Amino acid sequence: MTARPHLSSALSRLRLSPGQSRLQIAAVLALLHAGTAAAQTPLRLTLDEAQAKAVEQSHRVGEARARQQGADATVVVRSKADVPTITALGGYTRTNHIDEFGVPQPNGQLRVIYPDIPDNFRTRLELQWPIYTSGRTDALERAARADATAAGADLEAVRLDLRLETARAYWALVTARETVRVLEAALATADRSLADVRSRVDAGLLPPNDVSRSEAQRARQELLLIEARGRVDAVTIDLDRLLGLAEGTPIDTADGLDTPPPMSRDAQTLVSEALQRRPELSALAGRTTAAQERIAAIATARKPMVALASGVDWANPNPRIFPRQDKWQESWDLSLNVSWQLFDWGKNAAERTEAQFAVTALTERRADTEQQIRADVRKQVLDLGTTQAALIPARLAVTAAQETQRVVGDRFEAGVATTLDVLDAQLAVLQAELDRTRVLADLRLAEARLARIVGR
Repeated sequence: MTARPHLSSALSRLRLSPGQSRLQIAAVLALLHAGTAAAQTPLRLTLDEAQAKAVEQSHRVGEARARQQGADATVVVRSKADVPTITALGGYTRTNHIDEFGVPQPNGQLRVIYPDIPDNFRTRLELQWPIYTSGRTDALERAARADATAAGADLEAVRLDLRLETARAYWALVTARETVRVLEAALATADRSLADVRSRVDAGLLPPNDVSRSEAQRARQELLLIEARGRVDAVTIDLDRLLGLAEGTPIDTADGLDTPPPMSRDAQTLVSEALQRRPELSALAGRTTAAQERIAAIATARKPMVALASGVDWANPNPRIFPRQDKWQESWDLSLNVSWQLFDWGKNAAERTEAQFAVTALTERRADTEQQIRADVRKQVLDLGTTQAALIPARLAVTAAQETQRVVGDRFEAGVATTLDVLDAQLAVLQAELDRTRVLADLRLAEARLARIVGR
């Protein structure tokens, strides 16, 4: 549709000259038509391709990926907490003028002890090195790694949710288009039947009210077709959003509502697989480990910590050198510091209690999630089995309805069946085909939901 303005613009700029031939004009029009067709070529996608594209284009996945990368960066920060750091400092201080202090010398001169130096410059190169932290930095690093593992599991859970949402939109589009196909075929049959009834009424073989009956049924089918086409447009918008496509991009679904390959119905096996594969459980396990490591880090607050500090000063004047002199002088220092928190009014105990309750909460949530997974797997296996069983009678119903329609048609031609019988047979075929389409769509969705529950 976007190519039409370009086509109109090209035609408006096209001017005939005496030397141009009709063959040249036809070639130009053919090229323009080819460009229009190329612009409207639908994007053909299988379900797997659509899911991969949705994951690639999703902002939710991008957000989860950014959180995971941030967690990985936190691991690096924690791992560097016990390495030496070197800092360069510099400063300038302006002080007021003072009376110089000095001591008279035997030769009559004054030796200045504290000169008037209002301009003070200082530079320092400082080293800080925590030598011993009672395991605090190691515990915090392990907690950060566990959080990073949980963030990675969250990312996988977002991917699985997006794949399920894409599968729903994909099969909804396939179902809506199949419904449109069924209704269009039924409408074509209704048109032929209506034309036949009208001709028979005109010939005096049928009463006039048979025409109104046929028209009423055709109108109902046309209404259903209009609604089905509206659903096609609506689900196309959802799929475009998930795939990150431009508005109005046509999509050709390569996969149809054929019977999918049978999935395992062994609920116990699927439960075991789900408990191993579900990223939500991995995320909860990671966060539980992180909380436990934070408890270990909190416990180190009551233990001694040792740090090494050193620095080199280059200042003018250097306050460490007496007497003060208006020149750049160097000095250095080296210290070993020990800190030991003896009493904190119960703060450390409260933090430890808070962390322990956080571990308990995560443990309870994990147990609840496992119970929910077991129930979800069993319910979905039951739903899948029910839907697969319903497919057999749904197909038999279509075959029976089509045969009934054929027999009623033959009887109608022979004059032993009424128009109402024909309309009922047509309606039965339509309803049977729509029921089969619905069962096939439910089977595809049940398959997608079971894959998500298992964590595939």
